[in-house]
Formats: sequence, structure tokens, C-alpha cells
Amino acid sequence: MPESNQESNHAINSNIIPLEGQSNDHDIQGFSLLLKACGDPLRLQILQVLKSETFGVLELTQLFETKQSGMSHHLKVLSNAGLVEAQREGNAIFYRRPFSQNGVFDQGAIEQLFTLVDRYPLAAELAQRTILIREQRAVQSQAFFDKNAERFAEQQELISDYEQYANASFELLQKSNLAETATVLELGPGEGLFLKPLSLNFEQVIALDTSESMLAKSKIYARSEGLKNIDFLQGDTGTFKNSKRQVNAIIMNMVLHHVPTPIEIFQDCHEILSTDGVLVVCDLSHHNQDWAKENCGDLWLGFEPKILSNWAQRAGFVEDESVYIGLRNGFQIQLRKFTKPNLKYPDFKQANSIHH
Repeated sequence: MPESNQESNHAINSNIIPLEGQSNDHDIQGFSLLLKACGDPLRLQILQVLKSETFGVLELTQLFETKQSGMSHHLKVLSNAGLVEAQREGNAIFYRRPFSQNGVFDQGAIEQLFTLVDRYPLAAELAQRTILIREQRAVQSQAFFDKNAERFAEQQELISDYEQYANASFELLQKSNLAETATVLELGPGEGLFLKPLSLNFEQVIALDTSESMLAKSKIYARSEGLKNIDFLQGDTGTFKNSKRQVNAIIMNMVLHHVPTPIEIFQDCHEILSTDGVLVVCDLSHHNQDWAKENCGDLWLGFEPKILSNWAQRAGFVEDESVYIGLRNGFQIQLRKFTKPNLKYPDFKQANSIHH
């Protein structure tokens, strides 16, 4: 072979040096697996609907009007390729796009594939079916609270007493150095107990709840305590967002695990908050005590901390501070504080925030 051809072949081969610790064959095989997994229109649509939501197997069969066995097969193919990951909710299995890197898969290729998939709009009929599933979840949650409004405290204490998290939650909010003239929105005030410290420390408080029965209990409590600077609104973050009103802080105490689509809450809150606004989330860490769904109306069995971090980051928040409280009954409460950064004047903390 002429020397010039040998040099040319060497140059070509030098461009396909395998990554450190991996063989080139391994890389190509893994990438081939990704491409094969994406080689089916139904699997691509599954990845589309999982862009920002988590769905159970039965919900996915409803979305795509297919048999459970067929859906399970497609999910297995996607899972083997690292394109989806399972999340256990008691006896049910839900699926989502992976949140964290896994050394087994080519994360860069996966992210690029997601980018390509997300270029295509969701089919109108499929989008409508996802809305119906959200509405079914919302009806389920609201029906529980309307039915159990008089026993709310009793149901809540099956998991955690109010005192076990309330003081810590308010302390986390106070660390934000909010002005006394601030407007604070509480999502899902329940019986209204947390409205008192908010009312006594801030100029304006808004209590927002989807349940008319629970909102009525909050009003009764506020009147009994002489709290006069509270607006009571029935609705969700979507309806409040559409009103174009903004607030300085939002707080959610043990609410998120009752929400049909939790990631939307973060997105709505980011839009509702003013610049440098604060979001405080107090909720359960993920657990497997399935009885909480029936007895407490929970839609989700808590959340892994990395999931809340991911949702907040994707919505545009910067993670600030976290506190974890262990309970004797096996539950753990996580208190998380996120801030809406001023993008015109990013500071060092925002530029170097931890991403999960």
C-alpha cells in the first residue's frame, strides 16, 4: 500500500477513537439501540407525551387506545434504550423521561433525540386526551376533599401533624427577607391555619384553592382569628396566572402530592411570581405507603428530591435551600425554597446553582 494511502487511513481511524473506558463497538451498539427504539411512530408519540408529564401504564393505554400488553412492550423497548424510566407509586408503575445521567447510556445522544422529537407538535387528538386524563385526576382529588372537608385535619394527621412542618416552613419563607408590604399566595390553604402567620407578617395574603368546601373552612378560621387582609379565591394556578396578577412569594404546604400535573404548578408559579420572587414547597419525600391514596386523597406518593429540583430548574427557578424532616411513621417531609432570578442581572449564585 502506498505511504500516502496509509497516512490517509490512519487519519480516518484517528477520528473514531473510542471514549475512555469504553470500546467503540459498545458505543455504536448503544447508539443503534437508541435509533431502533425511536424507529416506531407510537414510541415517538409516547416520548412526546412524556416530555413534561408522568403517566401510568393504564393511562398510556387510554391515551393511545391500545392494549396493555402492547403498551408494556413499547415501554420495555424505550426503557432498555434509556429513553424512559419507571417510577413506582404504590402498586402502580408510572413512566417518565429520565432525569439524571446514567453511565450505561449515551446521555448526549438521548438529549439530542429528545430535542428532535420535541420539534414536532403533539397530535391534536392526543393532546386532547392528555387534558382529559389531567381532568380525571383533578376530579378525583377535588371529590375527595369535598367529601372529607370536615375530616381534613384527622386525615392529614395520619401522615403528619401540622406543627411538624409549619414552623419550619414559615422560617424558610422568612429567610427570604421579604418586605412587610409583600403579597404572599398560599396554594391549598386547607383549614387555613397557615394563613394566620402570613396575615400577621405581610400586607396582603391570597388563599387559592380548587375545593369550595376547603376554602369555606379557611374563611371560617380567618374570621374567627380576625384576619382581614386575605383574599379567598377558588381556582388553580392556571386561572390565577390568566388574571395577570403577580405576587412576591408563593407557599405550598403538603399540597403538591394532590395536584394532577405537578410540573405545571412550577411553570405557573414562575409566571405568577415577580422578579426575585420566592417559592416555598413543603411536601412528602417519595414513599411506598399506598394506603395514603385512599385515606388521604393523595394522587402521588411523595416525590424524589431530584424530581422537584428538575421541575423547578426547567421552569426557570434557582434552587436556594432545602430542609428534611424525618417522621416516626416512616414518612419524610422535604422543605424546598426556590427563587425566580432576575435574568437581567444574574449573580454568582444563580450562575453556579446545582443542577440535578
